[in-house]
Amino acid sequence: MIRFDNITLGYGKRTLIEGLSAEVRRGELTALVGRNGTGKSTLLRAIAQLGEVLSGDIVLDGKKISSLSPADMASMVAFVTTDKVRIANLRCRDVVALGRAPYTNWIGRMQEQDVAIVDEALAAVGMSDYADKTMDRMSDGECQRIMIARALAQQTPIILLDEPTAFLDMPNRYELCTLLRRLAHQEQKCILFSTHELDIALSLCDAIALIAPPEMHILPTEEMVHSGHIERLFTTGIVSFDPTTRSVEIKTK
Repeated sequence: MIRFDNITLGYGKRTLIEGLSAEVRRGELTALVGRNGTGKSTLLRAIAQLGEVLSGDIVLDGKKISSLSPADMASMVAFVTTDKVRIANLRCRDVVALGRAPYTNWIGRMQEQDVAIVDEALAAVGMSDYADKTMDRMSDGECQRIMIARALAQQTPIILLDEPTAFLDMPNRYELCTLLRRLAHQEQKCILFSTHELDIALSLCDAIALIAPPEMHILPTEEMVHSGHIERLFTTGIVSFDPTTRSVEIKTK
């Protein structure tokens, strides 16, 4: 679980999020949405201890991140960035194995248990057949799955992803987010990802975290739809949501 205790984030003289107290729950897929430049990446980086918190505390599974060492953070949070990864001559199995770095000995040698965990991570994202391929010969969607497998191999309770669907076509966007939803539910992970795909967020996610500077709202998806926050932020349409079919319709005003 990620808990925000009265946190304020920003840079320079600009405040992006002020006085946020809320939580992102384990076992749920939560989408982080908002306009460009409103602090989505800033918030993810702060959770991963890669950015500054101006005030307040971020608490991960009951522990303040200010009290956690880099080694502690590596066993607590896995972060998949938006960068395209193209590593020539490095097999997918080896990329996923990097997720075991916090647990291997001082020379990075993997034990049988580590090898098994890497294989399980590849299988979980449907990439077992790609284990010996190199990522420079794979599609964006396949590479993104490998990076998620690396995060799974890290065996952290929390997974953060910064716009994981940015370089994918529409079918692959839905497929990837469906995978994240399944991992959150079956593996009881706390998964938070930023996205501009509002329709995908509303149809596949358990909760929505919406940034409307200087406020941020985190609500179950159906509650978010009925709250009016989305219409106030994205003023070009009216959002309707069918909780039975989890279908979303955005009507232009």
